[in-house]
Order: sequence, then structure tokens, then C-alpha cells
Amino acid sequence: MITAEMVKELRERTGAGMMDCKKALTDTQGDMDKAVDYLREKGLAAAAKRAGKVAAEGVVEAYIHGGGRIGVLLELNCETDFVAKTDDFKALARDIAMQIAAANPSYVRREEVPAEVLEHEREVLRAQAVNEGKPAHIAEKMVEGRVEKYYKEVCLLEQQYIKDTDKTISQLITEKISKIGENISVRRFVRYQVGEGIEKKTADFAAEVMATVNKA
Repeated sequence: MITAEMVKELRERTGAGMMDCKKALTDTQGDMDKAVDYLREKGLAAAAKRAGKVAAEGVVEAYIHGGGRIGVLLELNCETDFVAKTDDFKALARDIAMQIAAANPSYVRREEVPAEVLEHEREVLRAQAVNEGKPAHIAEKMVEGRVEKYYKEVCLLEQQYIKDTDKTISQLITEKISKIGENISVRRFVRYQVGEGIEKKTADFAAEVMATVNKA
């Protein structure tokens, strides 16, 4: 059984992300030394060490879908102007912009979710659990589990990557850091959709974006 303490120890030894550490331990049946080697082979340990580097260069990527019905502006940062001009970095920026168009996240990372928004979500989830007839102590555990699911829906870095649902956007970026050799971070984004906020018959534009991606 992979425990939280094991994941914590591996994170401290490698600096890799929590989910990467958990997967490494799972794939190596809990062998700590093999898990360290696993992360090194994947380049994830090295990528984590880049996290503290200042990423002030980069690009503003624009993605327009459906003849102008959905538009995304994304600022993706790296350490040097040289890397910002590479095809790999530009392709990553475009993939993330397409992700935003399709999955419609509200925030980059969970730390950006306002406390009042999170508390409101907890209240709604708590009421749902109680209405399902769950005892109070069980309801609280259910709320925490559902909050984690909420993060995966609204936070870009925790969303499943639409081109490969076995990885998150955070994992996608980590892989690119390992390959490119520079820290990469999503600073901000904005997503526009024609008619958003206007009451009318809606079309599933997000599904259209994903269909376009799947054909690529």
C-alpha cells in the first residue's frame, strides 16, 4: 500500500510532483530507491528542480475556434527568449490554449480559487451529501473528495489533457520542462465565447473543439 508518508519522502528526495511520486511508487511496488530511479529516468526529478527558476520570457498564444465563436489568449512563460521561439514551446502553448477552449477552466491552479467560491462549493456539496442521507461525519469526507474533483474540473493544471487523458496539464508541462531544460509556467489566460452570459439556445462549442482535436 502506498502511503502519504511514502509520497512525501519521495517528494523530498526528488522534488517531483505529488502525483508523479505516487505513480512512481505504484509502478515500482513501493520500492523507494527504484521510484527515485523511475523519476530520474522520466526526467521528472530534474524538471522539479527547475521550478524555482524565474520564467519571465515566453509567448502570448491566441487560439480561435469555430469561425470566431470561441477565442483564447494564453500567456505561457519560460526562462529565455531562445526557448520561447522554439517549435516545441510554441506547440505546447497552442495545445494548452486548445485545452482552455475545450475544457473551459476558470483558474490556472487551485491556489487561485477564491476562499468564498470554495466555501460556497463546500456548502453545496455538503447539502448534497446530507440530502443523500449520509451521516454528518461521512458527509464531510464526501465533501473533501468532491472538492478534489471540483479542482480537477475548474483548475487548468489539474485537468485531464484532452489529447491524452492519462496525463494532466501539469504533467504535460513537466514533461516539456524535462525535454526543453527550462522552467515553464502558465501565468494567465482568458477565454471568450460568443453570446456568453446572454440567455439563448446554447451550442456545445467545447465538444466541437474536442472533436476538432480528435481529428488532428
